[in-house]
Amino acid sequence: MRFIVNSINLLKSVQALGGVLNSKNTLPILDNFLFELKGQSLSITASDLETIMTVHLDLEMADGDGQVAVPARLLLDMLKAFSNIPITFTVDGDHKIELAAGEGKYNLSGYNADEFPKQPQMGESVSVDLESAIMVNAINKTLFATGNDELRPVMAGVFCDLHENDITFVATDAHKLVRYRRSQLSPGTQVSFILPKKPLNLLKNTLPNDETPLKIEYTEKNTIFTFDNFQLVCKLVDGRYPNYDAVIPKENPNVLTVDRVAFLNVIRRVSIFANKSTHQIRIKITGQELLLSAEDLDYSNAAQERLSCNYSGEDMDIGFNSRFLLEMLSNLDSEEISVHMSQPNRAGLIIPNTNDEKEDILMLIMPVMLNN
Repeated sequence: MRFIVNSINLLKSVQALGGVLNSKNTLPILDNFLFELKGQSLSITASDLETIMTVHLDLEMADGDGQVAVPARLLLDMLKAFSNIPITFTVDGDHKIELAAGEGKYNLSGYNADEFPKQPQMGESVSVDLESAIMVNAINKTLFATGNDELRPVMAGVFCDLHENDITFVATDAHKLVRYRRSQLSPGTQVSFILPKKPLNLLKNTLPNDETPLKIEYTEKNTIFTFDNFQLVCKLVDGRYPNYDAVIPKENPNVLTVDRVAFLNVIRRVSIFANKSTHQIRIKITGQELLLSAEDLDYSNAAQERLSCNYSGEDMDIGFNSRFLLEMLSNLDSEEISVHMSQPNRAGLIIPNTNDEKEDILMLIMPVMLNN
């Protein structure tokens, strides 16, 4: 088989697929990209057995259908060294690949494409159409809150709950929880599944943040995302997601409203002086004033800073992990946020103050015990 492709277009495509590759694979064939030529269309696939990503390129010149497995790292390194030029690929029957680019010729050994894992059979599926920007926003707001505990794989993914008129995404690691709900949509179906972290990172880096149509097809074991010239197939996390609604406190009479960026910057400065193992920061609210403080007794380091706010409720003295607070506030984009609290030993809720009626974001953070 023989075809000509632009080096920049090919590099962008295989770089997007590069996130699928693992540094150590159980099967050597997974260190390769699968190239499949049919007519004037070239499909390139990367797989780690659980996540399969494919990109389709339309070619101006192609001759002879066929397929070959191409060493991924070698191809990526080579394409990065090329300027914007056409490259001619020629593959013979022994999987030997010749690349002609400008005045240069390069030879590399390909592999039998039959060894490359096949895509799973999808069977009956339920499909939902979204704008890709909605999915990008949902991933950005939730992915950081997922856990890393290998013994609790369900919490290492994002829970997707589709209803007739809305979609809810939930992530938690037992210390913090994020619920992102998008209403005034019409999935038209009621299903729920848990998406693993790796394909969500791939989507985050590849999905355009605009109105590009995104099709999500769901079966019992797999989900397919189709957008632009990409297709991503991922194996779902097996298991039942925790009842997240049960841990969200319903009665929170103490409400703090504060400028998000100012709050974020104060926490960032004060947390430098916090204990390096607990990252504990103390928030004391009296009247319309916040006093944020942190100390590291091991090194006699301490810091405190005042910040004006709006507050309704009883005076409160509460501790939080500053790293979790920084993550949450950094992943919001509203000017103001409200912190809803009941008692110093109960979870606090961070809610952005926005005018977007379609978007409902709730972030829960567990307090830490203060050292009096």
